[in-house]
Formats: sequence, structure tokens, C-alpha cells
Amino acid sequence: MFDEAQKPPPGQWATPPFDPRFPNQNQTRNCYQNFLDYHRCMKNMVRRGKNTQPCEYYFRVFHSLCPISWVQQWTEQIKQGTFPGKI
Repeated sequence: MFDEAQKPPPGQWATPPFDPRFPNQNQTRNCYQNFLDYHRCMKNMVRRGKNTQPCEYYFRVFHSLCPISWVQQWTEQIKQGTFPGKI
């Protein structure tokens, strides 16, 4: 998404950077897509036996954009196997 020079130090990120895929004010799709991207990233990195640190970007974005109740509901759905998204 962006290079290391643009990346702020951990704990210094107030809002996610602009994502040209989601130019509108309504960031619901951005929230959902970053939630999916985080879980896909984690799945792939764990499967390959690699460091999961690159997935932190998606984690920070969806935690910044998504309401906590949505994240909790989606996490429960993943555990139950009823989540509608493809991870």
C-alpha cells in the first residue's frame, strides 16, 4: 500500500491513510475489505511459516475504521463457520 518512508512509527497512527479503492466518505466497504485482507494475510503467512508482522497494517486499518460490535460479530461468525466472506 505504501512504502516504509510513509509508514508512521507504531502507536503514532491516528487515522488510516487514504485508500484510492474507497474514495467516498462512507468507509463501510473499506472496513470490511481490510478485515478480510487481515484474515487472508494471517492465513497465508501462517501456512507458509512466515512472520505475520506485515498483516499488522490491515489489523490497524480495520480496528480504526470498524465498529467494535461488527468486529466481534464477524469474529464469532468465523469461529462458528458462518462468516459470509471468503477468507
